[in-house]
Amino acid sequence: MKDLAVAITEPTMIFAVLVALAVFATLYSLAAPFMERGDLDKRMKAVSTEREQMRARERARMNADGKASLRTQNNQSVRQIVERFNLREALVDEGTLNKLRAAGLRSQNALNMFLVARFLLPFLFLILAAVWVFALGNLASKPIGIRILAVVGFAYVGFYAPNIFVSNKVGKRQKSIKRAWPDALDLMLICVESGNSIEAAMRRAAEEIGTSSPELAEELALTTAELSFLQDRRTALENLGNRTQLDIVRSVVQALIQADRYGTPVSQALRVLAQESRDERMNEAEKKAAALPPKLTVPMILFFLPVLVAVILGPAGIQVSSRF
Repeated sequence: MKDLAVAITEPTMIFAVLVALAVFATLYSLAAPFMERGDLDKRMKAVSTEREQMRARERARMNADGKASLRTQNNQSVRQIVERFNLREALVDEGTLNKLRAAGLRSQNALNMFLVARFLLPFLFLILAAVWVFALGNLASKPIGIRILAVVGFAYVGFYAPNIFVSNKVGKRQKSIKRAWPDALDLMLICVESGNSIEAAMRRAAEEIGTSSPELAEELALTTAELSFLQDRRTALENLGNRTQLDIVRSVVQALIQADRYGTPVSQALRVLAQESRDERMNEAEKKAAALPPKLTVPMILFFLPVLVAVILGPAGIQVSSRF
């Protein structure tokens, strides 16, 4: 064990591992775009499954006895851990459910996996950190309090690692929806002006926008299913805003609710909101372009200027050294 620890902690071994990881990350970054496959069919299948679940729930609610229940297929071992330690009451609140929905994780199995990850990862990180610090002898020069604090810090990171993963997934999903939202509004506007209902417009927009944003197509298809099966149209539209957690989507939802309630023209509201969404997207692009020069200053100083100095002054330095 001691020889293994010495071999692992050698600088040459660590440098070789880091180089191998860098090469692998570079190759993966170059090859990832070519290996991506469209998951629109998978998302549409999930939406259709949820549509069938909503239909079953509505049928069960209409039964006189009210005893019918809808059961979904879950991972039994994960569900047993959640039920045995009562993790749902300890770790779940309304914010957690909304965040999982915004990440596209709406099934009960996804919630159970999230709870089990938050429950087990702190202990796993704690054990790995304890082995790395105490068994392998790292941080041996530090006081015992610092070493214990480092182990506890790793456990703390393990506890919040699932939240970080979900937050990153929410950010990527919102970015995709926000980029394709103005185009979806334009498609809905064309469908509404041609005489289609808002449900048919959303269904058509979901079919057309799926190639550029499968996430938005999934949300629109799910909203179409809810509009078909829920009793209150307002609830179905508000669910769209709650799932995406985007202000531009919520503004459109409120406009559709007002149009449905007071009978105002839907096409006019969609035209104005589509233009506002497109202007907001252009403003964000301009902000990124304006922030680019300050971000390039440090890389230019670190990488470009030394090379320029070497190219310009290198020949002169070689001639001076050859003469003297």
